Amino acid sequence: MTKGVAGIGKTVSVQKFILDWADGVANQNVDFMFPLSFRELNLIRTDRYSLHTLLLEFHPELRKLNDGEEYKDCQIVFIFDGLDESRLTLDFQQNMTLSDVKQIASVDTLMTSLIKGTLLPSAHIWITSRPAAASQIPAQYTHQLTEVRGFNAPQKEEYFRKRIRDESLSNTIISHIKASRSLHIMCHIPVFCWIAATVLQQMLKKRNIENIPKTLTEMFIHFLLIQTAKKDQKYQGGKNTSQEELLESQKEIVLKLAELAFKNLASGNLIFYEEDLTQCTLDISEASVHSGLCTEIFKEETLFQQKKVYCFVHLSIQEFLAALYAFHSFVTGNSAALKSLLNKEHTDDSTPPSCFSCIQPALRSKSQDHLHVLLKSAVDEALKSRNGHLDLFVRFLMGISLKRNQKLLKGLLTQTHSSSRSIKETSQYIKMLNTENLSPDRCINLFYCMFEMDDQSMHKEIQKYMTSPKKFKQQLSAAHCSALAHMLLMSEEVLDEFDLKKYNTSHEGRRRLLPAVRWFRTARLADCNFTDKSCEIVGSVLQSPNSLTELELSHNHLRDSGVQLLTKGLYSPHCKLQTLRLADCDLTDKSCEMVSSVLQSPNSLLQLDLSHNHLGDSGVQILCKGLSSPHCKLQALRLDRCKISYRSCEISACIFQSPNPLTELDLSNNELEDSGVQLLSKKLSSTHCKLKIVRLADSKFTAKSCEIVACALQSSNSLTELDLSHNDLGDSGVQLLSKGLSSSHCKLLKLRLSGCLISGKGCTFLAAALTSNPSHLKELDLSYNHPGESGLKLLSARLADTHCKLETLNTDHCTEVRLIPGVRKYACDLTLDPNTASRLLFLSEGNRKVTRVSEKQPYPDHPDRFDHWDQVLCREGLSGRCYWEAEWSGAGAYIAVAFKSIQRKMRKQAVVMGWSDKSWSLDCSTDRYSVWHKNETIAISVPSSRRVGVYLDWPAGTLSFYSVSSDTTLNHLHTFNSTFTEPLYPGFRLVDYSDSSVSLCQIT
Repeated sequence: MTKGVAGIGKTVSVQKFILDWADGVANQNVDFMFPLSFRELNLIRTDRYSLHTLLLEFHPELRKLNDGEEYKDCQIVFIFDGLDESRLTLDFQQNMTLSDVKQIASVDTLMTSLIKGTLLPSAHIWITSRPAAASQIPAQYTHQLTEVRGFNAPQKEEYFRKRIRDESLSNTIISHIKASRSLHIMCHIPVFCWIAATVLQQMLKKRNIENIPKTLTEMFIHFLLIQTAKKDQKYQGGKNTSQEELLESQKEIVLKLAELAFKNLASGNLIFYEEDLTQCTLDISEASVHSGLCTEIFKEETLFQQKKVYCFVHLSIQEFLAALYAFHSFVTGNSAALKSLLNKEHTDDSTPPSCFSCIQPALRSKSQDHLHVLLKSAVDEALKSRNGHLDLFVRFLMGISLKRNQKLLKGLLTQTHSSSRSIKETSQYIKMLNTENLSPDRCINLFYCMFEMDDQSMHKEIQKYMTSPKKFKQQLSAAHCSALAHMLLMSEEVLDEFDLKKYNTSHEGRRRLLPAVRWFRTARLADCNFTDKSCEIVGSVLQSPNSLTELELSHNHLRDSGVQLLTKGLYSPHCKLQTLRLADCDLTDKSCEMVSSVLQSPNSLLQLDLSHNHLGDSGVQILCKGLSSPHCKLQALRLDRCKISYRSCEISACIFQSPNPLTELDLSNNELEDSGVQLLSKKLSSTHCKLKIVRLADSKFTAKSCEIVACALQSSNSLTELDLSHNDLGDSGVQLLSKGLSSSHCKLLKLRLSGCLISGKGCTFLAAALTSNPSHLKELDLSYNHPGESGLKLLSARLADTHCKLETLNTDHCTEVRLIPGVRKYACDLTLDPNTASRLLFLSEGNRKVTRVSEKQPYPDHPDRFDHWDQVLCREGLSGRCYWEAEWSGAGAYIAVAFKSIQRKMRKQAVVMGWSDKSWSLDCSTDRYSVWHKNETIAISVPSSRRVGVYLDWPAGTLSFYSVSSDTTLNHLHTFNSTFTEPLYPGFRLVDYSDSSVSLCQIT
């Protein structure tokens, strides 16, 4: 199946394919090639044939094949062009299934059997169609789908330069087209380029610059004027001098053609037969005469058996004339003609929207100025269409409603009807429309409707917004976002970075901004509350010409279904993505299947982040198939916190043996343990290994593994950066590791050992290694350890040594508590802030305990105080790695963290900790836990404990809650993943019962 909009070049591509075969250039293994257009098949749709006798109708030469049995031994290609023009009933469920080329049946039955593959199963079938009609063929019978997308930007310019030899004139036309986004977009269709060139070339030659078309409607009105002038010049010797006289002389035939266009638009008919013309009082001889007079609007074709069909040169011409007929009937009050079209077929709720339906409310309206009713109804009907087949019709209708455009059509429109009030009301209606179920591109089409009505208000408002120094603080409506997307798409230069979270708008507003990302190199769409539906929009962007090389979609609920929609774009030849981030998107190993498939096809991906997803070992195994592909160019893979174990280290040999091996691998925060790290370290010694950066932070391994890691460093390897942070290695582990650091084979530039239980003794081994091999290591991270004065002195001496390359030594947050194993090494001291406490909360024990009381406390007014909800925050804002514990009593409590910017006043949901995007909480009660963020909750079915631990890794964007058992064992409850933009303040909310309390615990 090949899809493409009308006039995009599908038939030409078919003709080129056939010509190459006939000339012996290509596909010489094919014996027969049978091109059959649907417009021809329509002519015999009521007749009955066998497959052989059907082919004889078109190719009498096949009589030599007798009964057609020879087809079974031949390579045959059937080409069915123009499915959108079909009037056959292609019922794949009810039609009889044929298997014999001699069986006689209706034409549509022959077609369905061929497509299903039961009739001549060895034959190849190629069908072309407009997108709206492609669904007539069930998906299971389509094995390959292609799309003709038309001219890209350079090809548009090439067309105008080749058609218009005058360089100065062609440059002027190209500049004018580029200045109007709606015209520039339409120029991807070759036929529209021809229309634009015809109009602009003639008007500029006559120096008619003042009236040069800037909108689609103006372009088509001038095209109609030019064609009628050509006809007048040819057949009447140019006796009609004015535009009005020209149109008046052709009024009858143009309006009959307009009626034909209007009647057939709803059903999408592009091809007309004798019966269609008769319905519009166009007899055959009249149509033939007119097609000869005005071949650039309406044309006649002779098919087999000398049968004739008629069509407009392009669908857009039909849509323009349909809008013209609707408006003409409206202003002339031709209600009888219109009402005759409003039969049950067009008004039944079960049928698709019709352009006729928009007229009915206007005819019923008794308002003095009911033009707005017509325009509003037209918009409503167009929005009901899933494929947007009435969008252009509505744009033309809006444009024709302008007084100045009606003046251009004077001669056809003997009466005019326009009202600035109606235009204003319609514009306001479009701005306020709820279009949540409409694609963002179709929302932009509504913005184009406003352009057609000469309403520039949104454009001016967005221009003002773009130049405002406080633009990101201003609230943007959904309509403004469509206007902003349009303006960004009009940029002549590719832009660097699009960060969606910067824009202060609703979810619908963010959705409408998405089409703009195609004009940026980097799109940051993280944490925008997107779901799988948003992936369909992003996928369509990747399938069209775009400039994206980096896409960030992390922290959204995309799920596997979202990745499935996204991969449609990743397969596209237009997709040039090099970096894709899908961290924390609720993905499973099913997503790995789709990503692996992309890696096995031609692609540009260099960096892939799947961190914080439930991929498991099965997911890694699936990914390895993609990593082993010669198409895979991936250099960096992040699988941080992906629920994988040591088994993934066993199956990851593909990482080292693929044609294009990885250079960066992140397996942090997984249960690799000693066995997994030892397996991985052995592979680091392989000559196939090209890894330069390895991150194994918090991988649950101990000093035992350091010996094998050291062996890898002592062998020939490519490692320049190694992160072993948050593993309880201790001084003994560092001692083993230092043997590798001392080796001349060790080329490490960066080593991270943050939070590894290292004391002054461990620093002695590191200092000795730096003395033995001083030529490489430039950065050493020992934060969250306890080197003591002696350790700091030894390492500072290495830092000052001119022979040692060490440039950066990080010893932040180093105290004795850092030698406690596990997350408790990150313990921090907290105190409650009285200025934030609700007046029904009582603070005690040096502001380390809060109790819910029944009497209001005499706290002074303060802007930071929670005045309705019983909540309190701590004084300390946290932005590093921190751990604390709290013990609660009573009916229940919420253990939480929040940004300082959380709201404090009134009984708003945004004030409650866990109910906004500025806070996260754990709801504790006697029989359950649940976690809250953005007013979304997840229940946790484990036995409840009165003591809770909280671990914040602010730089990594993780917040973890634990229940603390009586023997101080930590049991993980839940981890939030986010991108924190402010320090987080621990806080508590007490339920509405007196004597409920929470105390901060001392950790020793």
